[in-house]
Amino acid sequence: MANPDGTPIWYELMTSDVDGAQKFYADVVGWRIAPFGIEGNGDYRILTAPDGQGVGGLMTILDGAPMKPGWFCYIGVQNVDDTAEKIKALGGSVHMGPQDMPGVGRLAMVADPQGMVFYIMRGDSPQDSRAFHVTAPGHCGWHELVTSDHTAALAFYGEVFGWENNETMPMDEMGEYCFVDHDGQRIGAVMTAGAGWATRSTYYFNVPSIDAAVPKITGGGGIVTMGPHEVPGGMHIVMGTDPQGAAFALVGGK
Repeated sequence: MANPDGTPIWYELMTSDVDGAQKFYADVVGWRIAPFGIEGNGDYRILTAPDGQGVGGLMTILDGAPMKPGWFCYIGVQNVDDTAEKIKALGGSVHMGPQDMPGVGRLAMVADPQGMVFYIMRGDSPQDSRAFHVTAPGHCGWHELVTSDHTAALAFYGEVFGWENNETMPMDEMGEYCFVDHDGQRIGAVMTAGAGWATRSTYYFNVPSIDAAVPKITGGGGIVTMGPHEVPGGMHIVMGTDPQGAAFALVGGK
């Protein structure tokens, strides 16, 4: 993939029940979900947005893996090995790889200095990834990192991926909401966790209507944990957990 370094290029759900998750997200987000179809990759399923673009994958958590069901993001880089070494030098860690996956690309599972896990990847496809799109239904439209130290996190991601904080919104007792721009586009925000908050990376997937999505969440066995409510700019959001316990979020019109 030829995307600039630091572009979010793929989203992946690791879950305890791929069939259950497939049914839930196909209804809630509108993804078409089908097997990857490359031998040797196990039961890996591709999430395709209504516009025909692949945005992510769905897989079973590997036996013995320490993580619970959850969403992860792949950040595109041209050189996985060099980026992994840079992450370590800046206080982060490498949990897996770097390694090649036939028909996919070269990747590594890493973590920032505050412990947030994500992937870095150089995809084999000659086409640019369009998994991130601010408004397109089924694509990810926003990243939100709640961390133990937003100042340190901004410095880390800025050094590794060139992400920039050009605007900050004060939120009273909740602290500062620091917007993040990459390659001229706003992709999300970073903030420090308040007392009693869990640190997290949340990926907001675009849907046409939040009001229409909420009954699909609850009717499909998920739980609404926050919202729905309006956010600056006139959009609406809702946060929840799917039937397998993975946290997710949606953004869209009312």
